[in-house]
Amino acid sequence: MTEHTDPGRDQLKQHFAQRVINQARQVLEVWQRLQRQDWNEARMHELREAALLLQRYAERFDQAEHAQLAEAVGHCMHVAADNHGRLTSELIGELNRLMQQLSRTGLRHGDRFEQTLLPPLRKPVYLALQHLERAEHLAQQLAFFGMSAQPLDSANAFRAAMLERHPAAILMDVNFSGPGAGLHLAAAVQQGLEQKIPLLFCGPEDTDTPTRLTAVRAGGQEFLTGSLDASGLLERIEVLTQVAQYDPYRVLIIDDSRAQATHTERVLNGAGILTRTLTEPIQAMAELAEFQPDLIILDMYMPGCSGTELAKVIRHNDRYVGVPIIYLSAEDDLDKQLDAMSEGGDDFLTKPIKPRHLIATVRNRAARARHLKARMVRDSLTGLYNHTHTLQLLEDARYRAQRDGQPLSFAMLDIDYFKRVNDTYGHPMGDRVIKSLALFLKQRLRKTDHIGRYGGEEFAVVMPGTDARAAQQVIDGIRRRFAEIHYPAHPQDLSCTFSAGIAELRDDMDGKHLSQQADEALYRAKHGGRNRVERYVAD
Repeated sequence: MTEHTDPGRDQLKQHFAQRVINQARQVLEVWQRLQRQDWNEARMHELREAALLLQRYAERFDQAEHAQLAEAVGHCMHVAADNHGRLTSELIGELNRLMQQLSRTGLRHGDRFEQTLLPPLRKPVYLALQHLERAEHLAQQLAFFGMSAQPLDSANAFRAAMLERHPAAILMDVNFSGPGAGLHLAAAVQQGLEQKIPLLFCGPEDTDTPTRLTAVRAGGQEFLTGSLDASGLLERIEVLTQVAQYDPYRVLIIDDSRAQATHTERVLNGAGILTRTLTEPIQAMAELAEFQPDLIILDMYMPGCSGTELAKVIRHNDRYVGVPIIYLSAEDDLDKQLDAMSEGGDDFLTKPIKPRHLIATVRNRAARARHLKARMVRDSLTGLYNHTHTLQLLEDARYRAQRDGQPLSFAMLDIDYFKRVNDTYGHPMGDRVIKSLALFLKQRLRKTDHIGRYGGEEFAVVMPGTDARAAQQVIDGIRRRFAEIHYPAHPQDLSCTFSAGIAELRDDMDGKHLSQQADEALYRAKHGGRNRVERYVAD
């Protein structure tokens, strides 16, 4: 007996599937906004309502995982409401975990659709280029990176799309629908908008200054020339739309007074800042390694170990030289405050302090520290972790895996025939391929995975909670999709592949031994024909 499908029912299912996707991204967008605001009752209510709507849509469409996540988010918000609107560090940590899981969750539309990532961008990017074929090709390439793009073929189609919904960003050719017409079209649609849409213009490399000036006055934030590649465009859009997932600032409070530490915790938690408290300063170094705070709040007078002494101990470790230390004390003698700050401190706040003052100081110091740390530990070309910091992250992950009895895998990737790319197409194209793979890895790996540029065209991935077989499946899926990306070039478009080696942590193995095994597996992949992923197997 042949099973007949109901086209109307399928269409309805797809309609509700899209509503689930859109609402999940709405939850993520609300969560992101909380990063820049205090978590007052109205904002917490907005997140609770968004999660409730997601739960309803997910249950109606029979999406169990989305429904469970939405219900868990709603439960966290109800707990906070029962606690008079206060968010504990445990609640903040749990919400952050749920949001990370939601951002990685795909949605299956029946067997015809493959599972996809759920990036924070809820809306598509509109592509208004002179040549529709070029726009369609670019949209296809952007889809490989998890970004939705809608090619438009005329000014009327563009206006109709804008009336239907506003996009995440617009890429507009200055000559779309006629010489210079794109400039006027883009300026017209932005008029009257309270919140301007991120706008990127593109045009010929010899575009004159008056045209570029008109683009600036039309609200253009970027002006692109030459060939357009998906990875470069995605990078610019991510910066303009600020879609980086919310990662709360982490503050370690060291104070022998439990009452004072609890008060500081409540103030910071109310601003969405994740905290951990120590009343025994002697435990500070172990807690630093485990919690990895962005900032330390330190009491000046504690029995057994003063704040200034502890600051010196912390500064002896190179890993924590750049972590800001703020003294929070009742000491009001300016000379003593200055002496304390000369002993490794960055700021001195006097008790009692107004909550807004404390929150603003912590946020500003933590943000600057993250920025400086990123410059120190990240590769300038790709934004990935550099070689030294990748190995440090591997060592941290190894320690936790052995302590908790969890699996850990380490992957090493190398772009195939990369020297040929540089020799044939030039170093700028080589850099583009490297940046493209870096972006591809960031898009398709978990937030809990650590991605590093090991050197040159070689990359490394630390994968906690993952055995070698699962790691191989993940990396191999990325390998297959990466090979489908095409880079505009002459005489023909370029595509690249990579080889990878994977090793799993065993017994009392150290990080150095684990990385050597991954390197051996990579060597086998290279000599086994390239464009493949090998697991380490002992001889």
